[in-house]
Amino acid sequence: MQLMIPKQTRALFLCLLILPCLPQPLPSPSPSPAPAPPSPPLSPFNERLEAAYVAFQAWKHAITEDPKNLTADWCGPLVCNYTGVYCAAAPDDPHTLTVAGVDLNHGDIAGCLPDHLGLLADLALLHLNSNRFHGTLPPSMHHMRLLFELDVSNNLLSGEFPSFLTSLPNLKFLDLRFNNFSGDLPSAVFGRGLSLDALFANDNKFKFSLSAASLTNSTASVIVLANTRLAGCIPASIGDMAETLVELILLNTSIASCIPPEIGRLRKLRVLDLSHNQLAGELPETIGDMESLEVLNVGYNELAGEVPEAICELPRLRNLTVAGNFFCDEPVSCLHVPLRDDRMNCIPDWPHQRSPEECIAFAHRPPAHCAADGCIAAHLSTP
Repeated sequence: MQLMIPKQTRALFLCLLILPCLPQPLPSPSPSPAPAPPSPPLSPFNERLEAAYVAFQAWKHAITEDPKNLTADWCGPLVCNYTGVYCAAAPDDPHTLTVAGVDLNHGDIAGCLPDHLGLLADLALLHLNSNRFHGTLPPSMHHMRLLFELDVSNNLLSGEFPSFLTSLPNLKFLDLRFNNFSGDLPSAVFGRGLSLDALFANDNKFKFSLSAASLTNSTASVIVLANTRLAGCIPASIGDMAETLVELILLNTSIASCIPPEIGRLRKLRVLDLSHNQLAGELPETIGDMESLEVLNVGYNELAGEVPEAICELPRLRNLTVAGNFFCDEPVSCLHVPLRDDRMNCIPDWPHQRSPEECIAFAHRPPAHCAADGCIAAHLSTP
């Protein structure tokens, strides 16, 4: 007996079979989180910018000449719009706008730096090179605890070294060159408490005494003391700066010293300029260990003996100056140094050398004896 299924039932059954195979609508995506409201702009009005306004108005009043009109727009309370002034969020309060930098390089501005400058307490960068500022750096600058770079080079500043600079905890770049500063350059400038990375004090009237307790305490990668008055001798402890020192320039500093062999430990040094001094003795062969050396200038001293071949074989050496000494021999390998100056020595059959009379007179002088401290020992007369 055949079972009869009503048409309506068959239609419903077919729908139930087909329904799972039909494409289903995708689930609705979950709602995206609402975007964060934009941060409100930092207000150009707050107590720090009000103090900066007072500082800049006092500074503008102390300027006597501004040939490029760099400070012409230093008017009104919106100090962040002043030429040469840079603002940013304060490091201790990201919701507060403050003056972070001043750059008036090459402005040829004449005047002085007022004591109100210390009101710029959040300043990290102060660049004033190539102007005509006179007087001293105001002591109020000791409030600039965030100061990282200070460049006042090529001005008319004078007086003793600003002692407050050694107490600025974040100062890394200090450029005082080409001014009229005088007096003692304190040992604290080279101390690890200050931890400068670059010091340019050249072309001033500073006095400084080289010693193991002063120069070699520095953590600086660049030290330039050219055209200043240095006393003492190059200490053997100069090698202690092996991990940091990259450039050392002591030209024309009146150093009467030997060059200690420990200088060869300065494997990272790229530039060494000891020219126009009173160095005596021989050129240490250990300089040939200074694998990063690119420029070596020991010209115009009283060095003698042979130029070590290891120096001329340094892989990066591009500039070698030994002129104005009393060297008696130079290896042929030195001819391969791209820039070489060996004039005014006593190298036989070499062009542009000293006269035979000068070389003979020097050869009859007692040879320099280098003491353990790097100084030239006094000659003892024989009974």
